[in-house]
Amino acid sequence: MNKVAIMTDSNSGISLQQAKEMNCFMLNMPININQNTYIENENIEVSFFYEQQEKGANVTSSQPSIASLMNMWEEILKEYDEIVYIPMTSALSGSCQSAMSFAQEFDGKVQVVDNHRISVTQLLSVMDALSMAEKGYGAKEIKERLEKEAYDASIYITVDTLKYLQKGGRITPAVALLGSMLHIKPVLTIQGEKLDTCSKARGMKSAFRIMVEHLKEDFDTRFKEIDEDHELALGLAYTYMSEEDISKWKLKLQEQFPDLPFYSAPLTMSIGCHVGPGALGVALIVKHKE
Repeated sequence: MNKVAIMTDSNSGISLQQAKEMNCFMLNMPININQNTYIENENIEVSFFYEQQEKGANVTSSQPSIASLMNMWEEILKEYDEIVYIPMTSALSGSCQSAMSFAQEFDGKVQVVDNHRISVTQLLSVMDALSMAEKGYGAKEIKERLEKEAYDASIYITVDTLKYLQKGGRITPAVALLGSMLHIKPVLTIQGEKLDTCSKARGMKSAFRIMVEHLKEDFDTRFKEIDEDHELALGLAYTYMSEEDISKWKLKLQEQFPDLPFYSAPLTMSIGCHVGPGALGVALIVKHKE
C-alpha cells in the first residue's frame, strides 16, 4: 500500500503542535513587514505583527519560496510515496497555482489541491484528507475528491475596522470614513471562488447576528440533505483578539447550532494583512464522518 503524506500551509490555522498530533506536514507562510521577511510559527509573534500593522507599517502577505516548498516535498518523499498538498484557496493567493506548477517536476507524486478554502474550512479538508489516506486512498484520488467537495462549505466574515480593507483597495476611502463614523461592519462571504460583500451591520453584535442568519439559511437550503457518509460541522475563525472574546463568540455560535460538531481556527497573519485584528468568521462545512 502506498504511503500518502498530507501537507498544508499555516493558513489552515493548524498550530505546529496540532500538525504533529494529526501527523500532517506544515509549510509556514512568509509575511513582509517594511520589506523584512518573517515566517509564521518560526520567527514572528502574532502580537508583534498586529502592533506593527497598527503603527502603519507596510504589512503584506507573500508566497513561500520555490526552494522551501520543493525542498520540503523532497524530504517528505524520502519517507512517503506520494504527497497531497492542501494550500489556501487560489482565490486569495497565487501560492496554490505556483505549487501546481512546481508539482509537475515530481512526476505525479505531488498532488496539489485547490479546494477553495481557508482557516477552519481548510482545516476540515486536511482532516478529511488524513482520513482518506488512512483508508488507503491514493494521492490523486484524494485530490479529486477534495476538489469535488470544494464548495460544500460556507464562511462569513466581519471585520472590526475598515482601515485594512481600504488599504487593500476593497473599499474606497470615502466608504471607509463613513463606515467608521457610523460603526458599520461589512459582512463578507467566501462561497468558493472569491471574497464578496453580502450584508452590512451596525456594530459587531449585529454583524454576528446577521452571519448566524446566513448560516441558518444555508443550513435549511444548501445543506438540507447530506448523504450518510458525511456530516455537517460548525466552525469559528478569528484574527487577533483576547481569549475572553474568542471564548464568548465560540459559546454564542455553539448555542445557535448545539447539535453540530464544532471546530475553530485562527485566521492567520496572511489574512490579517487584509482584515486587521478583531475579525470574526463563522462557517458551516460538510465533512466526512469519522
